Amino acid sequence: MMESTTYSPQRRIAATYLRGGTSKGVFFKLDDLPEDARVAGHARDALLLRVIGSPDPYGKQIDGMGGATSSTSKAVIVAASARAEHDVDYLFGQVAIDKPFVDWSGNCGNLSAAVGPFAIAAGLVDPARVPHDGVAVVRIWQANIGKTILAHVPMAAGQVQETGDFELDGVTFPAAEVQLEFMDPAAEEEGGGGAMFPTGNLVDELDVPGVGVLRATLINAGIPTIFVEAGALGYDGTELQDAINGDPRALAVFETIRAHGALRMGLIASIDEAGKRQHTPKVAFVAKAAGYVSSSGRQVAAGEIDLLVRALSMGKLHHAMMGTAAVAIGTAAAIPGTLVNLAAGGGERSAVRFGHPSGTLRVGAEAVLEDGQWRVAKASMSRSARILMEGWVRVPG
Repeated sequence: MMESTTYSPQRRIAATYLRGGTSKGVFFKLDDLPEDARVAGHARDALLLRVIGSPDPYGKQIDGMGGATSSTSKAVIVAASARAEHDVDYLFGQVAIDKPFVDWSGNCGNLSAAVGPFAIAAGLVDPARVPHDGVAVVRIWQANIGKTILAHVPMAAGQVQETGDFELDGVTFPAAEVQLEFMDPAAEEEGGGGAMFPTGNLVDELDVPGVGVLRATLINAGIPTIFVEAGALGYDGTELQDAINGDPRALAVFETIRAHGALRMGLIASIDEAGKRQHTPKVAFVAKAAGYVSSSGRQVAAGEIDLLVRALSMGKLHHAMMGTAAVAIGTAAAIPGTLVNLAAGGGERSAVRFGHPSGTLRVGAEAVLEDGQWRVAKASMSRSARILMEGWVRVPG
């Protein structure tokens, strides 16, 4: 006779699945989480890992809500804010796919576009601040990095307007435009001292084992980012995902660059700490504008763009561009002398349009020199967002 085993039932937790920009994630209201997961720690991480379907040695996240890419292995927690002049607090978790690890070290710029619409739909924004028709400005406190984001959310007939004709390369269908303003985007990272350029230089020389000495712009803006030149690595900047992600040696080189850049930026104390901080910093390579065929088969002409940028997230070349890295690109482009600015042709500029694997993106930023230090008051870009599904997510007890 088989011995009977008692299993606990699944937990049922209110959740919403949203697309924001070129990413997707599972969104929770803080108060809807089980009590032990309302605070940072093991219980919260374990819950989100199980929701998303990680760690998965198969790399597919079949038994969870994740989509087996860095762009779709994400969780967001939103709460009404007690902070003055803010509507909601927004916390982002980048869930590793094959490891039992949630990285809380940075923001997701793409999902930032979905926070305002979610907050309004979830009743977390004071109705007096939400027009029946027009644009609601949702004041978001980004809790991972301690920064303010303003989301301009279109409203129609008392509801968030999600449909529209705004097209975003990397997203198949058009939707309503959500304008984002990242206020004072130079990230205050531990060890970085809050400086936009933690080394004090616009361009550094980075000695990378197995690669040699690379010129690099190390910047804290939107998210800590390491920019290097495509040509120095044998690339031309028109590469699509398979060219990098199908090359284990290339991925190892980029991870080595990332680790040594993180050390130089003061984000880690030793090289072996880099593996525990996968979400930040990002590493990207830049090149002068050139024509290429995007991943959708569209011809992008050199005249459409100011420069080419390819960026890696969670160890793989991103299919489009992380929103936070776009903030870093816009900020660096606005400061004469950075590798990003030089690739765009140099000089002063308040906006830049760059080519990424899925197409193009425009980001604006205005830099001013104050007492010998560069400062950017805000960076701005347009994304879109849409609720894909709402209800309850089930998690084995």
